[in-house]
Amino acid sequence: MWEYLRNRRLDNLKFRRQHPIDKFIADFYCHEKKLVVELDGAVHDDKMNAQYDEARTYELKWSGIKVIRFRNSEVENNISFVLIEIRKATEK
Repeated sequence: MWEYLRNRRLDNLKFRRQHPIDKFIADFYCHEKKLVVELDGAVHDDKMNAQYDEARTYELKWSGIKVIRFRNSEVENNISFVLIEIRKATEK
């Protein structure tokens, strides 16, 4: 994923990897669009982790930051779809 976002490769937007926001670390963050992109592997299927993710997303949204999530398998198997969805999120 980083290969597609780094060095302003996606619509000239600057994304940061593993970026701290308050008490959280975002997988990828675009400050200009206040957008967090999270990648979720199997560990996020656990009920406790899913609840933590939900609470974290709520807190970030409350701070005015949009969060979009993708499964690792989506990135691995359909990167075009993922990039289109990120573009859509930056247009809003």
